[in-house]
Amino acid sequence: MNLTRALDSLAAVAVIAALAPVVTALVRPRFPQVVFLIAGGVLIGPHMAGIARVGDLVLFSNIGLGFLFLLAGYELDPRLFGRRPGRLAVVGWVVAAVLATGVVAALTAAGLVRDYIPVGLALTTTALGTLLPILQDNDMLRSGALGPCIMAAGAVGELFPILAISLFLGARGSFVALISIVATAVLAYLLTLVPRIKRGARIHRIVQEGQHATSQTTLRWSIVLLTILLAVASEFGLDVVLGAFVAGMVLRRSTPGDVRALEGKLDAVGYGFFIPLFFVVSGMQLNIVSIAHTPGRLLIFFVLMLAVRGLPSMIIYRGVLDRGRRFEMTLLTATSLPLIVALADIGLADGVMLPANAAALVGAGALSVLVYPTFAVALNKRRRARLAEAASRPVGEPASRPA
Repeated sequence: MNLTRALDSLAAVAVIAALAPVVTALVRPRFPQVVFLIAGGVLIGPHMAGIARVGDLVLFSNIGLGFLFLLAGYELDPRLFGRRPGRLAVVGWVVAAVLATGVVAALTAAGLVRDYIPVGLALTTTALGTLLPILQDNDMLRSGALGPCIMAAGAVGELFPILAISLFLGARGSFVALISIVATAVLAYLLTLVPRIKRGARIHRIVQEGQHATSQTTLRWSIVLLTILLAVASEFGLDVVLGAFVAGMVLRRSTPGDVRALEGKLDAVGYGFFIPLFFVVSGMQLNIVSIAHTPGRLLIFFVLMLAVRGLPSMIIYRGVLDRGRRFEMTLLTATSLPLIVALADIGLADGVMLPANAAALVGAGALSVLVYPTFAVALNKRRRARLAEAASRPVGEPASRPA
């Protein structure tokens, strides 16, 4: 690798990442930063300006992907699966999987798809890691019953496809893949225990005392956990996305010290640098020329994401959410991107995915991140404004009507 060119690529990506919050704050209506990051990646990537090279940034991008799923797992409370939102989320994903099977079978019969497993799985994913900053910025995670429902649906929409990828798209067979899943989860848990081996002893005291000092002990151990998982995955072909997700789940419950403070530090490192870089690199790999030649494929996948993954929410959550919140759930669960990028890469590497389908799927995922959360946030704000107006109106006063 040429160091100068690598630094040039990194500098170009850093500029895009730094501009994202500024531009999205100035533009009306506001749109998710990830959309600007992907669009910026397209602009500086090899299919357009050619300012940056993907090969110079692969390591940083992989770390960003790991951070994305580490933080998604960190936000998830496993106890949620024992409650109603968790059970409904599982039902919703199974329904989406059944619908995806039928839809992809029809596309295969029509000659549009030969890569039915990765395409089918792509239609069942939900981008919880991508949605989290959007939901947090708009205070939607604390929006009554909607927050637990979208957290559970998002977790299932990431975890179940990850398990399916490991079992059905691995190169070494389902049994070996199952062993690798268990091994990755066990490794993630064991690594979180390292700084806790001598809980009442000197090591524990050093970790506790250094968590807010320049040594930043808990943050460093969290990064050790993630980088070892990345290294092991690269060496033995294990599932780093699954490992990072599981690691995030156990990290919150097994890390000594101030868990909330650690969350803020992980957010700063992940969202401050590595995660934006992952999305920019994803944009750099988006083949705009291929999409321009077959725009119909992108639109088909874009609509199918809503129909297959989103629309079942209108029925499944009838007893939990009112109609307005169910519309928001429909749009949010249909939002997908990181796993689609991974599925497209796997499909292309295995030779089972048409390049046109890979580009169209990633393009549809990027479009879903732009469109679906934007409408969901708008609906949420309108609903909250109506509730605030009703709460401030004197009892008995009729609602105001437009002239």
